[in-house]
Amino acid sequence: MADMKNNVKSGIDDAARAAKSGVNEAASAAKNATEQAGGVTGTIRDTAQNLADRAGDLAGQAKDRVTDLAGQARDRLGDWAGNVNTENVQRLAHDAYDAVGERAGDFGREVASLVRRYPLPAILVGFGVGLLLGRAARSA
Repeated sequence: MADMKNNVKSGIDDAARAAKSGVNEAASAAKNATEQAGGVTGTIRDTAQNLADRAGDLAGQAKDRVTDLAGQARDRLGDWAGNVNTENVQRLAHDAYDAVGERAGDFGREVASLVRRYPLPAILVGFGVGLLLGRAARSA
């Protein structure tokens, strides 16, 4: 009986030592990861800035394209205003819907591609834009 008690106690002691060793190794690995993360921060910041610049460029291009499409729609409406009938209006609405849908889809695919290539910077940029919008909404 005493042998069994000693065996159990020895097993518990071995498990405690193994757990302590594992905790020490995990702490060491965490410390190393923290030190390495310090060097990565600059790279992430640069990548986030590049992503933000690219997103700004894409937004500007999308704005210009939507302005052009709105001008084209206005021109078409002006041309068809004298010859109004249901078929022309339906065709115009369908053409405008298709054109805007295509452009919006292209823009969405481009943004999705950027997010897939740079997920962490995209999250950081989204967080920053959200903060800016929140501050703008709060002060307005």
